[in-house]
Amino acid sequence: MKYALAPEIKKQIIVLVKELKFTHVKTSQIHCIRSFDAKTRAYARIWGMSRLFKEVAGLEPNYIIEVISKRFDKLSEREKMKTLIHELMHIPKTFSGALLSHRGPHHAINDREVERILMSLRGALRNTY
Repeated sequence: MKYALAPEIKKQIIVLVKELKFTHVKTSQIHCIRSFDAKTRAYARIWGMSRLFKEVAGLEPNYIIEVISKRFDKLSEREKMKTLIHELMHIPKTFSGALLSHRGPHHAINDREVERILMSLRGALRNTY
């Protein structure tokens, strides 16, 4: 599998985090890549770093958002934005390196919730997507 840094995705993540007021997300510890030849049906994935890395190696939590080039790049701009919001929703408020599942006692990560969040965006960003 081949990977490349995706600075344009990182820029979108920074804008989204700010506009959505996801204050728990430390964008300096979010890394974005584009993968090629991935054998998955997903448009994107998020990778967390287990607490073990912090406890044993003293490394701060980091996340990698991977967009799957052959699927993600074909999406409309609105669908790309929804996909990135979906991936950001997997990051817990503790920013611990863990990932939230799609369903939990206090959260849901699904298309309806992503749409609700997307519609809450204000100003020019909402009009763009």
